[in-house]
Amino acid sequence: MEVRLEKATNQDAQSIFNIQVEAFMPLLNTYKDSETNPANETIERVQKRINRADGGFYKILTEDKLVGAICVYWKEDVQFWISPMFILPSSQGKGIAQKTILLVEEMFPQAESWELATLLEEERNCHLYEKMGYSKTGISKKLNDHATLIFYKKIC
Repeated sequence: MEVRLEKATNQDAQSIFNIQVEAFMPLLNTYKDSETNPANETIERVQKRINRADGGFYKILTEDKLVGAICVYWKEDVQFWISPMFILPSSQGKGIAQKTILLVEEMFPQAESWELATLLEEERNCHLYEKMGYSKTGISKKLNDHATLIFYKKIC
């Protein structure tokens, strides 16, 4: 399956927002992390990510169909952060996330490190990131009684 990334524009904000809500709503229902879950964010937050001076949102396309998005930004010129990345539930489990990570890492060859965070309880996400060369940093943040955010880093 071909996966392509394309820089998002303000015209993409509503579509990205809708997919973000659909992708994160099951996690919100499971973990009740209403303060931090992207399903509870506003479209204005999506627009801010699209227009970041230090990064941006990229649409994830398969066969020219929008199936998700990934936000990339840099803390410093060589330290990059992924947050959030999401794919429509109907398109998950098809290797799209793996290809997306590879593509985004290729887009920024100057990166010396990549960082991200995911829920410890989401074993499939943890497995994906570890398979892609990311290591647990040892830093975690308990969000509530149901969810813990765990941090990963990949040194290039």
